[in-house]
Amino acid sequence: MLTAWCLVIGLLLIGMGLTDTMRRDLPFSASALYLLAGWLIGPQVGGLLHLDLFGDARLIEVLTEAAVLISLFAVGMRLRVRLTDRLWLTPLLLATVAMLLTIGAMTVVNVSLGLSLGAALLLAAVLSPTDPVLASDVQVDNPDDRDRLRFGLSGEGGLNDGTAFPFVMLGLGCLGLHELGTGAWRWWSVDLLWGVGGGLALGWVLGWSFSHMVLHLRREREQAFGMESFLTLGLIALTYGLALTLHTYGFLAVFVAGLAVRAVEYTESDRQPRATKDASPKTSAYMARVVLAFALDIERFAELAVMLLVGSLLHVEVFHWSSLCIAGALLFVVRPLAVRLTLIGSALTPAQRRLAAWFGIRGVGSIYYLAFAISHGVAGGERTSIADAVLVTVLASVLLHGTSATPVMRLYRRARGGRERRSRG
Repeated sequence: MLTAWCLVIGLLLIGMGLTDTMRRDLPFSASALYLLAGWLIGPQVGGLLHLDLFGDARLIEVLTEAAVLISLFAVGMRLRVRLTDRLWLTPLLLATVAMLLTIGAMTVVNVSLGLSLGAALLLAAVLSPTDPVLASDVQVDNPDDRDRLRFGLSGEGGLNDGTAFPFVMLGLGCLGLHELGTGAWRWWSVDLLWGVGGGLALGWVLGWSFSHMVLHLRREREQAFGMESFLTLGLIALTYGLALTLHTYGFLAVFVAGLAVRAVEYTESDRQPRATKDASPKTSAYMARVVLAFALDIERFAELAVMLLVGSLLHVEVFHWSSLCIAGALLFVVRPLAVRLTLIGSALTPAQRRLAAWFGIRGVGSIYYLAFAISHGVAGGERTSIADAVLVTVLASVLLHGTSATPVMRLYRRARGGRERRSRG
């Protein structure tokens, strides 16, 4: 078995590495290839990977949790924009208003298809976050990218993996699997206000403190050089661990920690050096660049591992009229309408709004929340219905969005470049 695994993973990694440049010109994503490979090595074909979504829910939860955390930190590091910049308005609207509209509409759809209110709300919440792991083709190109569409989709993916959590807990509470309190007071105070607010504050404090500590050690004592990988993983783990200890949302905390690290670099780089020997701007820029590069490398491995896992979970029985209706309703009706309504009057152009409405990629985050719900006691026939709908939606999103992302975004960049050249002329 080990020999077979070494051959499969070795061939896959080398093949992807050698064909990366060529693959970028093809109309499908790496995630789609990993998904296919996972299905081929899964029980339906090769039989190398045997995972049961219900029996191995805790393992799947941990693996997807790690993938989301790494990706969230990387997304935060990509967004080199001050918190006071109006660019933040778009991702904030998408991660709050659009997500609430999506959850509400999908709850109605799910109830109409026969799920109880608690199960319908839980499924809607599980499917509500867009994915930071699989959305690289539509995210910002580099930390200085200020395109409203790409920044909005990147920021949305970073924020709503955390803002979806209280609604997952609400769905579990409606099923009797989580304490909501009389009049849902515990949900409002702990799960919503403290969980979200505490996660945001904790992530900023830790990311800011971490960056200043490293800069001090490098500038004053010439320490901590060459240990960026240890420091990056250490900050992610410490932030997430403290967030869970304090009962806040670790996904939000890790994302904001990445933002804080980038914000310190931005501030230090913009300052005029106090003297010609002051190397702090160069030091902060170097640290941010190396930390982001390491996070992106780890993110690619996480994407490979999770998509292999998801592909192995696919089987013919998940495709039935109910799961197909839910996937179609979310991707073709609810997400587009929710985004278009949310962005009325925004600074985005009509074309940018249409693209934002389409590229609501579902993936690893939804698989994590599904495994989280199962490991917290969701059982019975509704558990199977929820699982089938999530798997079909993720598969459809990977195929549809992955196929369209490269050519559509290439056309978008070309059109934007043409307008910018005409405006300069």
